[in-house]
Amino acid sequence: MATGKQGFKNRLLKVVGKISSSRHMVALRDGIAQAVPLIIIGSVFMIIGQFPIQAYLKFMAHTFGPHWNIVIQQITFASFDLMGLVAVIGISYNLAKSYKDIDPLPASLVAMCGFFLTIPFAMHKDGTFWIPLAQLGSTGLFIAIIIGLFLTDFYVWMIHKHITIKMPASVPPAVSNSFAALFPGFFCLLLVWIVRLIISFTPIETIPNLMQFIFKPISAVGTSLPGALLCEFLISFLWLFGVHGANVVSGIMMAFWLQAMQQNAAAFAAHKSLPHIVTQQFFDNFVHIGGAGATLGLAIIMIMFARSDEYKTLAKLEIAPAFFNINEPLIFGFPIVMNIYIALPFIIAPLANVLITYGAMATGLCAKTIGVMVPWTTPVVISGYLATGHISGAVTQIVCLVVDALIYVGFFKKADKKKIQAGLAMENK
Repeated sequence: MATGKQGFKNRLLKVVGKISSSRHMVALRDGIAQAVPLIIIGSVFMIIGQFPIQAYLKFMAHTFGPHWNIVIQQITFASFDLMGLVAVIGISYNLAKSYKDIDPLPASLVAMCGFFLTIPFAMHKDGTFWIPLAQLGSTGLFIAIIIGLFLTDFYVWMIHKHITIKMPASVPPAVSNSFAALFPGFFCLLLVWIVRLIISFTPIETIPNLMQFIFKPISAVGTSLPGALLCEFLISFLWLFGVHGANVVSGIMMAFWLQAMQQNAAAFAAHKSLPHIVTQQFFDNFVHIGGAGATLGLAIIMIMFARSDEYKTLAKLEIAPAFFNINEPLIFGFPIVMNIYIALPFIIAPLANVLITYGAMATGLCAKTIGVMVPWTTPVVISGYLATGHISGAVTQIVCLVVDALIYVGFFKKADKKKIQAGLAMENK
């Protein structure tokens, strides 16, 4: 039986490890992550411009004029709303860099041009062309992913097939590299243009419309309650085998959750009803309280009830990081990985948080997330208020934390008792 379990574990680790460490998955994860600092910067200025306290808003309007927040929003437009553009550059750059013989800069620039080529340009009545800003943000995120991955692969393939202009050795590398990208770049953009032209003769008309048609059902599932429960189960389940579950699942789902986040942000800025419950902040600030497995509740229980010397020491080391949602000391020090005594609550606690938070937001007991990218290391209560712009967010977090602690307490006491018994057995030898 033990051999069978070990064999299953090894096979699972091998499959998941290959997926999570594949060059395309790493490029996707790291490329989108490069947009996060800009999203946070834009979120800060969104908070400044839309801080949900009437006295503050009246003071700012009286001091700086009625349109003061529009000026503030310009920074949001220049950062938060360029998510797709930054993502396509980041994904392409990281993917090209994974090939040791490819210069990533020209590849990412070609991908950026390909991304712009997918966008339907609009013409003003004075004859000037302009690009809808929404297409550069989360609306264009799926296109950014496809262009960043597939167009870069096509670019790399042509480089490897030597479809390039070779310059003499005496030519400086910077000049040589730019000419090496000429033919691959030409054919990459030609390919995107042909696809655009073909789609323009169909009822769908544009590439963004095609992406919306394809991904809308997937997005609807990913931002639903069943989808959130499934994603959270997979995150916790993979962690039990030592695999970074959030990296694996978020690599696939982050694009949907970020798009939902920006749609909430746009609705909040326009003073409209927020369309989504499940967003990136839903997981970062409400489900993963203390990190994967919602382990802040476990850390608090350990401080209160630990009797074994080992868990007492670990509790003192973990309690402070846990408030900032850093739980690696618990994951590998407890350990939670491959620990049958704590595996069940590690899965159940975050699932309970999904149900509690979703239910509270769906019924109006808790405000929905307003699209502000609150850093995942922000402590509980503070993050709940900032993510929702309402005290109900902080209250919901406290409810989740109490439930998490109650889920963990019985299982921890059993694990603690086993640890004490093991220590006594060692002393009696």
